[in-house]
Amino acid sequence: MDRLSALDASFFYAESENTPMHVGSVAVFDGPAPTYGDVVRLILSKLPKVPRYRQRVRPVPMQLGRPVWVDDPHFQILYHVRHTAVPRPGSDEQLRNLAGRVLGQRLDMAKPLWELWLVEGLADDKWALISKVHHCMVDGVAGTDLMQLMFDLDPDAKHEAPQDWTPRRTPSSLTVVQQAVNDTITHPLQQLTSMPSVGSAVRAAKGLAGQSRTLAQTVPSLAKQAVTPTARSLNGPIGPHRRWAWTDGRFEEFKAVRTALGGTVNDVVLTAITGGFRDLLQGRGELTSERLVVRSMVPVSVRRPDQKGALNNQVSAVFVDLPVGIADPVERLGAIRGQMDEYKKTMGAVDANSIIAMGNYVAPTLLSMGVRAVMQAGQMWCQAVTTNVPGPRVPLYVLGKRMLSATAYVPIAGGTRCSIGIFSYLNTMTFGINADFDGYPDVDVLSGGIRRGIEQLLAIAQKQSDKSSTSPAAAPAPATAATPAKAATPAKAATPAKDAAKPAKRPAKKAAASR
Repeated sequence: MDRLSALDASFFYAESENTPMHVGSVAVFDGPAPTYGDVVRLILSKLPKVPRYRQRVRPVPMQLGRPVWVDDPHFQILYHVRHTAVPRPGSDEQLRNLAGRVLGQRLDMAKPLWELWLVEGLADDKWALISKVHHCMVDGVAGTDLMQLMFDLDPDAKHEAPQDWTPRRTPSSLTVVQQAVNDTITHPLQQLTSMPSVGSAVRAAKGLAGQSRTLAQTVPSLAKQAVTPTARSLNGPIGPHRRWAWTDGRFEEFKAVRTALGGTVNDVVLTAITGGFRDLLQGRGELTSERLVVRSMVPVSVRRPDQKGALNNQVSAVFVDLPVGIADPVERLGAIRGQMDEYKKTMGAVDANSIIAMGNYVAPTLLSMGVRAVMQAGQMWCQAVTTNVPGPRVPLYVLGKRMLSATAYVPIAGGTRCSIGIFSYLNTMTFGINADFDGYPDVDVLSGGIRRGIEQLLAIAQKQSDKSSTSPAAAPAPATAATPAKAATPAKAATPAKDAAKPAKRPAKKAAASR
């Protein structure tokens, strides 16, 4: 009987009627589509490697402990693997609308928390898989899930036959309570009992104090951001329905901008997203100040070079002000680059590991209340969530069919009505936009604006590259050794007044890109 970690429990507690806390994806494949039976058999062959997918979450009575994982005696694979189609020939818009409806629906919290939808009928004989899995099932360290196990690197890969499965006996309520009480008593002592010396105990105490300081140090940076005007209309109540859209860009585009204009690929990505929000707010008539920003929560890596290869994630969540009030894309890039550089220097971020570790010492009832309070606090602090998930740079296959594209789905909560999940695969980076149905009737303006932001930056980068390659400084100097005397004659030195009377030729004005 495994207990949810503090982090997993926080995702479980955050679930509500209007806040489904599952993550997901939409993957499109070359055709023809496999049969529904083939997909079911493939899933059954992989389930022994991910036992969580046959388990459900069982809360502890009176919240005396964090919930536990128990086998579901009523598990039925046909409930979790679904089959549907769009009218042939299905367009991208039809797939987006279907995905928005499927991904916007809550999972049944009394069953194993996942679904997989086989979608047929797409144009050019293509097909898709829509996956949903609750955030509390996603392993933040190993990252192993069912979708990863479904993929093959070889189109001719063989799979094992499905195995019989017998669920373990469901524990009684008394057993669950007894185990929770036992864990509550013993957990704070585990760190001490496993320590070989008093010195280890002292180091552990210092580590816990350091985690507290890490959280406390974030308060000043958040207070500073509180005085910056934000696009408040992007916050508000979240309903039960979602709109979903996506756009994409090629790696070469982001790298070309980075090379010509500076910054990192991540800085360029955030600048393109800023352009999308600028278009959105312009369309709504809400772009009222040059200081206006859209505040986005962005996970960043703080892993040191000597920590490469470590299993645990070294990730922080920072609040980045996307400067939608700035018209010039290059200035927007500079503003974002400055923020990200400053975060890296000052470490003004909330270390996810600190939050997880602190949560292990918090009573389950307080943890549940705290999670909901933090979710509501998000309405005041940020207007969007942006997360970048690096994917494979090699082709992937399911049942011998090559995956053409994949788009991530990130949940929204706490009055933050929009999330953008960025996923890279092969040479493409996709932007999956999940938005509240009532709050974002113009979600297509945001997706189109992101694409336009990429194209704007790319055009400026191309002009900069062309200018550098054709500038006189870059061209080889003409041969003048044959006429040194003429070149050395200061012919106009005697008439400075005449030269001074001539007006200087003005340099051509740089075209200002406005949004």
